[in-house]
Amino acid sequence: MKRLADLTFDNSFSRLPAGMHARVRPTPLQGAHLASLSPAAAALLELSPDSLREQEAVAALSGSQLLPGMDPIAMCYAGHQFGHYVPQLGDGRALVLGEVLTAGGARWELQLKGGGLTPFSRDGDGRAVLRSTIREYLCSEAMHGLGIPTTRALCLFGSDEEVYRERIERGALLVRMAPSHVRFGSFEVFYHRQQYRELQQLADYVIDHDFPDLRDCERPYLALLREVVGRTARLMAQWQLAGFAHGVMNTDNMSILGLTLDYGPFGFIDAYDPGFVCNHSDHRGRYAFDQQPSVGLWNLTCLAQALLPLLDADDADASVEQARDALADYEPAFAAAYVSGMRAKLGLREAHPDDPALAASLLDLMAVSGVDYTNLFRDLAALCLDEAASATPLRDRFIDRPAFDAWADDYRARLRAEGSGDATRAAVMRSVNPRYVLRNYLAQQAIERAEQGDYSEVDCLLDLLSRPFEEQPERQGYAAEPPDWGRRLEVSCSS
Repeated sequence: MKRLADLTFDNSFSRLPAGMHARVRPTPLQGAHLASLSPAAAALLELSPDSLREQEAVAALSGSQLLPGMDPIAMCYAGHQFGHYVPQLGDGRALVLGEVLTAGGARWELQLKGGGLTPFSRDGDGRAVLRSTIREYLCSEAMHGLGIPTTRALCLFGSDEEVYRERIERGALLVRMAPSHVRFGSFEVFYHRQQYRELQQLADYVIDHDFPDLRDCERPYLALLREVVGRTARLMAQWQLAGFAHGVMNTDNMSILGLTLDYGPFGFIDAYDPGFVCNHSDHRGRYAFDQQPSVGLWNLTCLAQALLPLLDADDADASVEQARDALADYEPAFAAAYVSGMRAKLGLREAHPDDPALAASLLDLMAVSGVDYTNLFRDLAALCLDEAASATPLRDRFIDRPAFDAWADDYRARLRAEGSGDATRAAVMRSVNPRYVLRNYLAQQAIERAEQGDYSEVDCLLDLLSRPFEEQPERQGYAAEPPDWGRRLEVSCSS
């Protein structure tokens, strides 16, 4: 394992034309101290976790001193925010230090989130606050633990710096990792400016850097769009299956790699409510939980529009038709991934045409009764085939117990039809239904302790959520439904 100074840094994106980024040196974080680190993320860089505690590493990752090969940039992009096009956004508080090239051939961009002012700060201060930084740090690694594609979080820095949002808060900095931080809005900015040469340069970069297999396709830009459509469809299905609400699905928050990107006012569903809105600024519920799949398609439509000049340079109508064909793949891909995932959650081995209805009827019952989403699916693994429907304690979580009994009868019949065995099925279900997720109240408790200088709860949650499918008897309390105060938490975009 290596020290940070031993890593090989490059920054291929910085060699693209200047209009795609701005070179900016980080603004050193005052009184920066390493608050927490992710050993799993460090391993991706072939980096010794302990080396991150060395003063040289702290200085480099908190913005005080660059290492050889680092070439910090802020990326330029635009985006549709809550459905309205904003012609220029860009990294207002994020800086890509450079790419780490590993011995295994992987490339990981290291990005400082909270690294200071950039030309794209839009009257902001370029800083991040401790509460939102902790939430992204923990959720990035928690989503990875759940098997959901995501940016990763290497480490978290606290500081003595005061940052003003709704109130004065402690400043912080997140070191974020991803193979690329290019997003849908990165393409939109050049399409709407009619800078088609830059648009093509960006598309070529993404293909060569992230999807080299597409370069030999007859129509590489169409192949790129199809690839992103498929990845986004599968990501949306994984969000829905995990009960995860992103909260701000603007096109500038959508990764071209199909990663979960930019954790703001996210939330995992506690009491199941398909219309759950986790962002208290989303007054119309545009990004409600049950709207995420359709928003994913809407965002892809914006991306497809941005790529039109590249699809067929000689025939605009042909470009539109190609884009429509690519977008038509989204709903079947989402449905296939979602239904397959729901079968796994229910412990069903074989595909049956009535499975979507079986799952939907359970969700309907859960919504009426406000049943805890994560715990219900986890505990459903304990249901036995040879017990009467009215014998399972799960029924007591439902207001209409006879309705649940009827559903359980149908479910048992479905299991018997494929020769299901209780023990084998339970093991499989527990491997896909987590015991632990990052509930908002758990994050809030960690934040409150960290604001007093105690990061032990952050580290505890990081470890817990890296193994969300394992029973951890000493931490069973972390699977509990939220207390009353935890049900009323409001989360905003402010960071």
